[in-house]
Amino acid sequence: MANIAITGAGRGIGLELTKQHLAAGDRVFALVRDPAAADALDKLAAGAGDRLSVHKMDVGDAASIKAGAASTGDAPIDILYNVAGLLGVTQSELDSTDWDAFDEVIDIMLKGPMRVLQAFLPRMGKGSKVINFSSQVAASTWPYGGYYAYAAAKAGLGRMMRSVAIDLKDRGIIVGIVHPGYVQTDMGGAGADITPEDSARGIRTLAEGWTLDRSGDFYKWNGEPHAW
Repeated sequence: MANIAITGAGRGIGLELTKQHLAAGDRVFALVRDPAAADALDKLAAGAGDRLSVHKMDVGDAASIKAGAASTGDAPIDILYNVAGLLGVTQSELDSTDWDAFDEVIDIMLKGPMRVLQAFLPRMGKGSKVINFSSQVAASTWPYGGYYAYAAAKAGLGRMMRSVAIDLKDRGIIVGIVHPGYVQTDMGGAGADITPEDSARGIRTLAEGWTLDRSGDFYKWNGEPHAW
């Protein structure tokens, strides 16, 4: 049984990862911004015994991250999934930018994963894994404009976590960056290419097989390397 921590666990791919890890017999710490609104997690917890607990964590708030991690106890963490995110402003905003909205995206999707990693790092050791959700938008091969804040946050996340991977290699901690696909979630919409179930299944398989020699690399949910 592995100990799994998942941010953004209340819906979408985070919720599906929770379901699949529970089905595999793992112990899951589900981290959500508003536990009172996490009805799907409550239903899962009712049948999971002590293998699922729900914890408050707003990944855009440093104090909430520390408190949320502390509330999970001191058990070793085998896999940390940095899933939580938001799309933010999508138009180009070349003439005018909503900087408050821009900063929120950076806080949640760039600073957030690093703070979450720092909060759980004392409980991670050789063989532990940190899987960071990125996007195809983060790659230089993305052929469209717009999404400035989102692209900046995800591209920055990838390069930052590649540096983290180098610095954690001597400890045997594996850092992964993954594009989950264009998924049928609240963010992706009903017309997206794949289901949360398919995305989570691929990511779980990828995470469990991720090796130290590939730490810091960028992969698609289906196991294919993703161009930077």
